[in-house]
Amino acid sequence: MLHPIILGQFRLAPFPDPVHPSFVTGTEDGDTVTVPGPWLTVATVAHRLGIAPSTLRTWDRRYGVGPSQHSAGSHRRYTTGDLARLEVMRRLTLEGVAPREAARFALAGPAATGALPLSAPAPDRTGRVRGGRGGPGGRVLPLPGADAAARGLGRAAMALDSAAMIRAVTGQLVAHGVLHTWEHLLTPVLVAAGERWAATGEGVEVEHLLADCIAVALRQHGPTAREPAGGRPVLLACAPGDQHVLPLHALAAGLAERGTAARVLGAAMPIEALQAAVRRTGPAVLFLWSQLRATADVTALTTLPITRPPTALLVGGPGWDVGHLPERVGAAGDLAEAIDLIGQALGA
Repeated sequence: MLHPIILGQFRLAPFPDPVHPSFVTGTEDGDTVTVPGPWLTVATVAHRLGIAPSTLRTWDRRYGVGPSQHSAGSHRRYTTGDLARLEVMRRLTLEGVAPREAARFALAGPAATGALPLSAPAPDRTGRVRGGRGGPGGRVLPLPGADAAARGLGRAAMALDSAAMIRAVTGQLVAHGVLHTWEHLLTPVLVAAGERWAATGEGVEVEHLLADCIAVALRQHGPTAREPAGGRPVLLACAPGDQHVLPLHALAAGLAERGTAARVLGAAMPIEALQAAVRRTGPAVLFLWSQLRATADVTALTTLPITRPPTALLVGGPGWDVGHLPERVGAAGDLAEAIDLIGQALGA
């Protein structure tokens, strides 16, 4: 199943470390001992919970919901019991319970099961927790520190108000441009929608409609864009098997702001279709997005036809291992870099 949070992340983020079967920690006399695991790294726990590593550090620093052990170099390592407490913490905050109260419940409750202690407010008939300063949970997207535009988009998403969502995104695109809107509006709201889904199992309809409305607004942005000179287009596609097309619409909109039109081929393009598209159009640039490591098939890149003049091959997304790409393939670390690399390939 696709994780919804990643719709909003246009970055070549490193993958979480694997679970460590054991953990080496220091003793008072400087010797080291191996403590039985499994121990989980910050990156692994953040990936499993669908939250940012900085959020884990904040919960540890402010509320004491943190790892059981640190290495001699102050590296955090979490046990499965720590993970269970963090799951309770995340679920309660997404349901509207104030973070300090959620931390109290998480630390007091049975970590092995993630069950709430008897002092916690009981879930209602729909399974939502009520209580604390957050009030009835599950009806809003948690957007701590967000600005009014993000909160407004979040409210429209929860109301399934497609017209209001498109207006909100379009207004920000016109006022601030694609890069600012993607980073400061779309990413926070998409991440919040994904975290809510991951924590409660609810809200798929919210996320799907939100993504669709964002795509509509992005596609309508920059109508004066023109195809590159020479009739060699810019092709944007998801790698074979990858369904995360929204970052491509953001990239196309960013290029359109600079006057360059791009053709979005869409999600999960079979390698045979990519090969045919390259042969048929002789593109100036082919950009492939892969959100997941499972869809980042490096060997597929080597099967693409060689055109004359050569097509510039670029990739983006956290699925790619940038250290093992073919020599002719470039990698974009974020949306701004992808726009710049494509511009350079076009000679802009």
